[in-house]
Amino acid sequence: MRQLTFIAPGQFEWHDVPAPVVADRRHAVVRPLAVARCDLDTFIATGFVPMAGPFAFGHEAVAEVVDAAEETGFRPGDRVVVPFQISCGECPSCLRGFTASCRAVPPYASFGLAGNGRKEFGGALADLMLVPFADHMLVRLPEGIDPLAAASAADNIPDGWRAVAPQLAQRPGASVLVVGGKARSVGLYAAGAAVALGAGRVLYLDDDADRRSRAMAMGAEAEPLNLGEGREPREQFEIVVEAAGDPPALAFAVMSCAPDGLLTSVAIHLDRATPVPLTGAYYKGINLQISRASARHHLPDVLGCMACGKLHPEHVTHRTVSFADAGEAMTDDGPKLVFVP
Repeated sequence: MRQLTFIAPGQFEWHDVPAPVVADRRHAVVRPLAVARCDLDTFIATGFVPMAGPFAFGHEAVAEVVDAAEETGFRPGDRVVVPFQISCGECPSCLRGFTASCRAVPPYASFGLAGNGRKEFGGALADLMLVPFADHMLVRLPEGIDPLAAASAADNIPDGWRAVAPQLAQRPGASVLVVGGKARSVGLYAAGAAVALGAGRVLYLDDDADRRSRAMAMGAEAEPLNLGEGREPREQFEIVVEAAGDPPALAFAVMSCAPDGLLTSVAIHLDRATPVPLTGAYYKGINLQISRASARHHLPDVLGCMACGKLHPEHVTHRTVSFADAGEAMTDDGPKLVFVP
């Protein structure tokens, strides 16, 4: 079968590799129907986030089951979302909902991100994928949901969801601020989820006009961030999401958080040291969370919200591209690419 392989920044190759087979009672083999480009993929492809190749690429997928062990409960033809992180569903971490930290596999185990010597699990930009722990990992795609709309439900949509959904469950109707930027799609998904879940007010700040228009299409207010022009926080929000990925924006997010507010940073800060105004956060009593998302844990709720017609991630997708052109399109400057076979 064919598999897209990352070699080095700006360099991808299609390789012929052996087709996977079901060899365990918890295995399934699936055929990708729609594969989304994660925000991180863009930065790996450009070299902004250094990862040493070669490794199979792509990790956000909706797929169709081709073969599965009987114990998994899946049958050929079932349409499923394939969460990007490998998790067993049985270890203490998984049972607590921390599927990003599954103890049954090596740290950071996932599809499409095996750079720097990590164990290879294959990638989604391929003819077929082997899914371990399929009885736990695979989540059925609800009837009526377009695979293209749900492709990013494997990673980036739950990443935005977890920054607002648990918080709004604690504080129904709370105000939400999203500071957008480098985590291009995750910030937008957070804004869309906040609207879908009934936040009192949702404000999306970003200097990118296209992303602001997409946030408004999902029901949020949107304004330029303008930190370079000296913008200071004008309001205080109970829930704040930092998706910009740079220190000034993180500081702005802290200062925009109301006393006893909830702040989640969904962006990756790559500097060895990132200044954070902790004194102000301390006196305000801010709860600051920085972590990877446990996508599998949040996936059923995400799909349920999409199925009932409240969450519309399709507004974030700016372009659909064939698998054959995936390597060339990977650095496309937009919030969300979706690849189709």
